[in-house]
Amino acid sequence: MRIDKLIANSTSWGRKEIKQFIKKGMVLCNGKVVRDAGFHVDEACDEITLSGEKIVYSKYVYLMLNKPDGYISATFDKHYSVVTELVPSQYAHYEPFPVGRLDIDTHGLLLLTNDGDLAHRLLSPKSHVPKTYFVRSKKPVTDSDIHIFSQGIDLGDFTTMPAKLVPLEGGTNESLVTICEGKFHQVKRMYESIGNEVIYLKRISMGSLTLDESLPEGECRLLTDEELQKLMDT
Repeated sequence: MRIDKLIANSTSWGRKEIKQFIKKGMVLCNGKVVRDAGFHVDEACDEITLSGEKIVYSKYVYLMLNKPDGYISATFDKHYSVVTELVPSQYAHYEPFPVGRLDIDTHGLLLLTNDGDLAHRLLSPKSHVPKTYFVRSKKPVTDSDIHIFSQGIDLGDFTTMPAKLVPLEGGTNESLVTICEGKFHQVKRMYESIGNEVIYLKRISMGSLTLDESLPEGECRLLTDEELQKLMDT
């Protein structure tokens, strides 16, 4: 790989700036100054530094976003704000995309990455990756609702897989629901089918990945090594 491309793929610097750094002798490969932007390096074993700072190359980026209201799960839209606008500038050059979708008014966990293979695996209908949501509804759920969810619900255009509905303690209108698909408005439609209405919806987990509750809404962070490994094993 060209050394300027490696640095561009590993930092927020642009190619023009990187070429200037190289001309000034600020870039080293294995301790030796490189002055040719087209110099080829082995990203697996060569050590590259810029102004003494080691450049750590990564082909992919994996980000956890705590999605706020008002953003759609897309990379571009003419009318609405998109979740990729929330990606910090130091990761923008990876061009991450959302894995799956959350409705514009749905909050919570969204994975953004440029790893197409992982995204395909997590979204494949054959994978049945569980997704858990915190729901605040207009009415409390009942034992009958729990049974209906556990049997799967015919929504007209498709029948859901069995879902787990767990009312939270205290007789409130709050519950957790776990589904294994991710159809358009699915959770909202499931509640509507039992004569209820979703007031607030937040995804708290997807497979092994659980939302970091200390992550403020609208902010991203890199997955930890442990989170990524568990996700890869999904």
